[in-house]
Amino acid sequence: MNRVYNFSAGPSMLPLPVLEKAAAELITYGNSGMSVMEMSHRSPDYEAIIADAEKMLRELMGIPDNYKVLFLQGGASLQFAAVPMNLIGRTGKADYVVSGQFSGKAFKEAQKMGYDVVCAATTKEDNFDHIPALTRDMFRPDASYVHICYNNTIYGTKYADIPDTGDIPLVADMSSCILSEPVDVSRFGVIYAGAQKNMAPAGLTVVIVREDLLEYADPKMPTMMEWKTMAENGSMYNTPPCYTIYVAKLVYEWLLSIGGLEAMKKHNVAKATVLYDYLDSQSYYLAPVKKDSRSMMNVTFVTGDAELDKKFAKEAAANGLKNLKGHRSVGGMRASIYNAMPAEGVAALVAFMKKFAAENPKA
Repeated sequence: MNRVYNFSAGPSMLPLPVLEKAAAELITYGNSGMSVMEMSHRSPDYEAIIADAEKMLRELMGIPDNYKVLFLQGGASLQFAAVPMNLIGRTGKADYVVSGQFSGKAFKEAQKMGYDVVCAATTKEDNFDHIPALTRDMFRPDASYVHICYNNTIYGTKYADIPDTGDIPLVADMSSCILSEPVDVSRFGVIYAGAQKNMAPAGLTVVIVREDLLEYADPKMPTMMEWKTMAENGSMYNTPPCYTIYVAKLVYEWLLSIGGLEAMKKHNVAKATVLYDYLDSQSYYLAPVKKDSRSMMNVTFVTGDAELDKKFAKEAAANGLKNLKGHRSVGGMRASIYNAMPAEGVAALVAFMKKFAAENPKA
């Protein structure tokens, strides 16, 4: 069966060269005589895999030496609790910017634990159609950290610039945009990301944390969620998600082979431009996100007719354009065009959009 264009928001497409290399090494990895899936995480072969993965990720993102890279489990959603538990000890307070569903969940998780957390800004009243304008004076000067979701998968919005939080550590959930373009890691105290959108299969969460922030954990927190413990044990306090880390390493290799994140950004900008230019050139489809907040990774659009939206997603799938149905909380359509989505996939989507509009006139 031919491969389809998979526009899923996650788990999402992986680069074909990565899948091919993983398939070639599935039964036997190198000279180990076994699959990575069978390999002890304490073996020299696997220790080399995880060390190479960290080295490549550091190179790709330009991660400074005073940051730890952790390969963890539990998804970004577990970090909604881990972030406050690991950082609240700085001052006992934290500020959140709620720009979509996942930043809202992170805020509620911190509230649930009884910490002194506030929502410094939100665009909920505008159905999250843009990123709120932020200035340093909006945040409490004694906050332990400021938390944002850098790219909002469901609503298709992204920060155009890194917010200025002064001396307050900035914490960013980058699950749906990590590795899509260069980012100045030194502007953040913590970056975390679920891997299943742009980096690897589901099961891995990457946390990049500045070393000085490892000293503020709530003493009552579970050991498995403490970043310092994981850092001191090289992400192997317990058995890590071994195979997913291996695939992430293959993705890092692929990215380095094509020119790194500068080259990836050019590819992603070109893809997004094709789709947004079409949306802006016609009136059949509406792109609800304000132009200054548009995501390169997740493009949302609607026809304005819920039944037409359903028909669109169904017929698109029949034409090899899979998983274009919008999130259940917002409806419409969503095209997730992560790193692995080729330009041909976006071109095929635009061609289908034109055909569907011509064949399904609105009343």
